[in-house]
Amino acid sequence: MSTIRVSEEVKERLRALKRDDESFDELLDRLSRREKDIEEMAGSLAFLDEDGTLEAEMRAAHDELNESLSRRR
Repeated sequence: MSTIRVSEEVKERLRALKRDDESFDELLDRLSRREKDIEEMAGSLAFLDEDGTLEAEMRAAHDELNESLSRRR
């Protein structure tokens, strides 16, 4: 086990994201997997994207999600 230092502000944001039945370790594991999993799913759908439309739409949705998360801070 190790210790990670975070500011009180970050700790409060993490606490707000944490589910009631979830430890901070489980929260960080869930959050750290999310983006990678989405990128892997997008790669698995590449064969459906002959004209590049799907990739562009997925990138736009990814960017929009990141922007909305940034505004919440």
